[in-house]
Amino acid sequence: MNTKLLFAILGVSALAASAFAGERVKIWPKGLMPCFQPHQIAAMTDEKEKGNEPYLEWFDPPAKPNGTCMILISGGSYSACCDVDLIKAWRERFTAIGCQCVNFVYRTPRPKGLPIWQTAWQDGQRAVRMVRADAAKRGFDPNKIGTVSMSAGSHLALLLATSSLTPAYEPIDNLDKEVPCNINWAITAAIAYAVNDGVGTPNMRGGDAIDAKLDSCFKFDEKTPPMCMLHGGIDLFSPMASTLVYRELRKRKIPAELHLFGGRNHGFWGNNPDKDNSTAYDNWFGRMHEFMKQMSFLGPLEKEVPLLDRYNKDFHDKSKYVKKELWAGVQMPYKQDHQCVPYLEWFVPEKLTSKSIQIIYSGGAYQFNGPDGFEVAPFRRYLNEKGMTVVTMKYRTPRPKGLAKHTTAWADLQRCIRLVRAEAPKLGLDPNKIGIMGSSAGGHLTLMGATSSRSLAYWPQDQIDYISCKANWAVGIYPAYSLTDGVDVENVGGGNGDDARLVPEFAFDLDTCPMVFIHGDADGWAAMNSVKAWEQMRRMGIQSDLHTLATRHHCFQMKASPGTGSYTWMDRIWEFMNAKGIR
Repeated sequence: MNTKLLFAILGVSALAASAFAGERVKIWPKGLMPCFQPHQIAAMTDEKEKGNEPYLEWFDPPAKPNGTCMILISGGSYSACCDVDLIKAWRERFTAIGCQCVNFVYRTPRPKGLPIWQTAWQDGQRAVRMVRADAAKRGFDPNKIGTVSMSAGSHLALLLATSSLTPAYEPIDNLDKEVPCNINWAITAAIAYAVNDGVGTPNMRGGDAIDAKLDSCFKFDEKTPPMCMLHGGIDLFSPMASTLVYRELRKRKIPAELHLFGGRNHGFWGNNPDKDNSTAYDNWFGRMHEFMKQMSFLGPLEKEVPLLDRYNKDFHDKSKYVKKELWAGVQMPYKQDHQCVPYLEWFVPEKLTSKSIQIIYSGGAYQFNGPDGFEVAPFRRYLNEKGMTVVTMKYRTPRPKGLAKHTTAWADLQRCIRLVRAEAPKLGLDPNKIGIMGSSAGGHLTLMGATSSRSLAYWPQDQIDYISCKANWAVGIYPAYSLTDGVDVENVGGGNGDDARLVPEFAFDLDTCPMVFIHGDADGWAAMNSVKAWEQMRRMGIQSDLHTLATRHHCFQMKASPGTGSYTWMDRIWEFMNAKGIR
């Protein structure tokens, strides 16, 4: 929207709005603060003067406002508001994309005789009302108010998001009676204290014990908004907090994104984003920005672009190309005449920058598959351009008769990995750096390859079949058929129930490799296929990445709007490869 028009609609000029920059506004009228306790203060840890009155600190308006407001909420274990550098970084980045930013400073340390979050929650509900009441004066839409938060601040943001219809205090004036305190979206980093084995402390049993549940303080009422959650895989404040919240949002069909980063601890993105952690921080902020873009909080989405239009040129013009039948010269196990002939294709760039090999194949409900469509060719071209070798595979379809739907495809995948491993040294490639990647039914096949390589998919036919078929990493794109409520169909219960378990064909043996999952949040072959597989790997000590994409369905990448996660999804795989030392 045009900036002048926006301010005209909201009744304030850009010049007038700038007059409010740097202003600190106390949240409570004098003498009316609920649950006052003299030991509590309200201050960022770098403040010299530490008063006990919580406040809002308004920052400079953006040069090109988009009508949104971001409330910035520090963490600090409800003992302090300590994320000084993080608040600064958020302010700079969100202001740069057009958001009005305001820092919310609440009472700490923890109150006595009350839940650790009670006074902060009171401050938070009042703060949201004040922000909404000031929308016209400060130049943003009162229905475009979001939060971004860290740790205990994310616990507080989760309370504000899920429980705004539950009063945290008795009304003290007309503001409390007339102005709602719901937020319109929440972005949480490393939610702390949300699971009942870690209320006030790190999670004693990892947040995923059989009786682990979300704290009952979160009501998930009808005003609960879309959310974007980010969490490190080895955070002592368990990432299960985020996965459990995600499941509750999915049950209610509330759009949500979940971004899990394997091997990363609490606050890994750093309070010093301009130094050592700049790459990690940029990736985190990118996910926040893409979520807001996808949800149209920043304005209308741009026109969707077909993926095959973006990656329509092969980068192997001068490369070594080889096509080979998977079972040439040996007896094909489970041979059935109605199935296609399986084969692999090598695409080796002329200028190698990596000794790794990525095997890619498509989905197709185990009824068809092909290496030239949008699920395979674009990522092959993406990796070839970066100097990585790709092998594409066509496995046997349609489904075999009298056997489980994946039986012949699984045999083909094990054979393919063995052939690639045998050939790798001759091409100057590393036989111990082989990854597999598939989408939909191919994602199910990838989970077979990643979790069950110690299981025989077929009886050995030659010496090749005594070579390991272990994958060193795997990429699962919207895997289907992975939970018991969707063995052969879309997930009947959305994969959300405790009775929706991972299917038994996934062995999760000792050679199970790290994975990165990418899944549309609104996929009928539910995102919980990926989430529950990620959770199981974490229980085994296998650190993987996961990204779900708000509002997106099956085949989210076929067409996507620039600036969204469905457009940049291949970069998430590359980042995973970098983090794991694969490339």
